[in-house]
Amino acid sequence: MKIPARILFPVTFALLCAAALLAFLWWQLTAASHSALRRTVDPGLQTEHLTGSGGFQTQLAPADSRDLSLLHLREGDLYAVRGEWAEAAASYEQAVALDGGLPALRKLALAELQRRDMGALQETIRKLKAAGARPEDVALIENIVLLRTGELSTARKRLDGAADSPQKHYALALLNIIEGNHTVAQQELSMVTTGWEPALRSNARTLIGAYEEFALFPESSDLHLITLLSRALAQVQECELALPLLAQVTKEKEDYRDAWIVQGYCELTTERPQQALVSLERAYNLNPEKPEIQYFLARAHAALDQHDNAITFLEYALQNGFTPKSEIRRLIASEALKKGDAAQALGQYKAIVEEPDAPFEAFDGAVSTAIALKRNDEAIALATLATQRMPENARSFDLLGWAYVEAGKSEEARTAITKALELDPYLLSAKERLEKLPQ
Repeated sequence: MKIPARILFPVTFALLCAAALLAFLWWQLTAASHSALRRTVDPGLQTEHLTGSGGFQTQLAPADSRDLSLLHLREGDLYAVRGEWAEAAASYEQAVALDGGLPALRKLALAELQRRDMGALQETIRKLKAAGARPEDVALIENIVLLRTGELSTARKRLDGAADSPQKHYALALLNIIEGNHTVAQQELSMVTTGWEPALRSNARTLIGAYEEFALFPESSDLHLITLLSRALAQVQECELALPLLAQVTKEKEDYRDAWIVQGYCELTTERPQQALVSLERAYNLNPEKPEIQYFLARAHAALDQHDNAITFLEYALQNGFTPKSEIRRLIASEALKKGDAAQALGQYKAIVEEPDAPFEAFDGAVSTAIALKRNDEAIALATLATQRMPENARSFDLLGWAYVEAGKSEEARTAITKALELDPYLLSAKERLEKLPQ
């Protein structure tokens, strides 16, 4: 069944509002070193998938629904966590337009940097300067552009003449990683960890962690170090710097599974889905049973609008123990909706909402899909369950009101929507629904 756009778009967005945990499934590979110490292994990189409880951890809507700039910032953050930078940039642009200020501009610049949209980035840099951004923050963006475009000598000249700051040391660390000066890189990273910029301190610790993990395997090759550093670079959103390093690894060692995975991930998040598919297929051929590879393969197929293939690999990942299962089910539902199979999507949603900690977004998707299928009684039952699970969430009562509206039950709808507005008087969707109800 073809889904109306008014339902498809919000449902698709709800699917994307997964917790940060999902995006960091791959980064759980950092646990590999600790597992490796407990058993005899090949000195090559080992991968483990060790996840927590799963599910949404982020509340999408701000406490005050009037703060639309914050809403769009959070939307953008959720997209960014998943490496979906086109959608993140669109959300950040909306936040900027709604007077999101420097925080919105900084995040927009990051998204444009990830997308290699240099024309838009230059305009955002201009706006950052006009809005009073710190010179060292702007300089960091400009230096990273130089590193990504291979203008290393220009970057070094600029950095040598720059005033001391965490941003300077961080850029120097990246430069030295690229050039293979690892002792100097670690020294620069250490200075960043004692600096005053919290985001860079976190990034520096991640990169230092790659060196520390490598030190646990004294017999490992340089290819192991490059792969570990590439993974860490990807984690701190520097896939453009990681990809040339990974090309060295996969050229020299064609059966290095984990290098192919990192390469595929980076190609995926930098909007190179066809290249990502090739890299991830190489990893899959080396280990066809690993659910993480199947998951990323599914995402590559999804990016190429190959919905049936995406669903197939997602189902493989689910069968092979990928966790959290709820995230796989959301992606299956998303792909099913995109190809017009609402019934399959609803089945996945219902499996999610059976979990006691199911988030509102899962109920939103379930109710929306049930309405699309004209299963109004089912939509009402699902929305009622949402209000029972989340009695303080205005949106759950608004959702119930919508289900009643679609079922033609105006008085029940009025009661539910009124409750939603009692919880949040500024909830625009509830106001609009109430105004449309017959008097």
